[in-house]
Amino acid sequence: MKKNVIVIVGPTAVGKTKLSIEAAKKFNGEIISGDAMQIYKGMDIGTAKITKEEMQGIPHHMIDIKEPDESFSAAEFQTLVQKHIEEIVSSGKMPIIAGGSGLYIQAALFNYNFSSRQDSRITERLQEKVREEGITPLFEKLKQIDPTQAEKIHPNNERRVIRAIEVYEKTGMTMTEFQQSQEASSPYHPCFIGLTMERTLLYERINKRVDDMIDNGLIQEVRELYNKGYKDMQSMKAIGYKEFIPYFENRQSLDETIHILKRNSRRFAKRQYTWFKNKMDITWYHLEESAINEKFRIILEDLAGFFKER
Repeated sequence: MKKNVIVIVGPTAVGKTKLSIEAAKKFNGEIISGDAMQIYKGMDIGTAKITKEEMQGIPHHMIDIKEPDESFSAAEFQTLVQKHIEEIVSSGKMPIIAGGSGLYIQAALFNYNFSSRQDSRITERLQEKVREEGITPLFEKLKQIDPTQAEKIHPNNERRVIRAIEVYEKTGMTMTEFQQSQEASSPYHPCFIGLTMERTLLYERINKRVDDMIDNGLIQEVRELYNKGYKDMQSMKAIGYKEFIPYFENRQSLDETIHILKRNSRRFAKRQYTWFKNKMDITWYHLEESAINEKFRIILEDLAGFFKER
């Protein structure tokens, strides 16, 4: 029998952490962070990492497991999360994944075989073709071999067009068929809960979160990482960290840095929502500032009904 997993997703600052705590209390759960940056030690404020007080005694996993100079991948995330799910289920508890790193969550739950998706020789050949002829011929080819996938990809998204054709050339299956086959073989039965809200409100929350991060010491947190020589590390490419490097190097003002950070955070939230909307079968719940707790109550009731039917 496939194992039940609650999955709470959505854009940054929408309320995933709070709902995950409520779900864990109601369903005797443990929480697995679905944020690819919260794995890094010392990167607390900029990743909006949950505090010990906010955890309310609920066990959390996939937090503070790497040093900032260590690399990390979706494949490694997949292995670790699957291990945690097995341990949580074995202890008689409910695994709850909460976060906004879509590819990582998808990889863990649907057991994606990364080796089947990557072939540097094919990728380089297709990239050379794009340099010579542009992206249009490849996109037209994708529409012929996998129209379903082509509908999900912008014609100018070179990386995703190449990846879809690469999978087809290497496996003989379209990206759509490949994903469906791996999802069907998944050992999990995930219940996806998506949180969203009116864009203006979400952007206000994001801007306020950035201001709060600054007040709580974000600049000092990033400076300490910068001073330790982590400037070029994978971890420092994250939003909330990379924006401060030009400021530390006297190439932009603090006001400009904060403005860019807010802008990048809003753009990231938009990309997150678009990704989840196009990639996963999610039940979406629209939140309003004045009734978030009431909507959370409804979500928890819906979850109870979902598992009662299983």
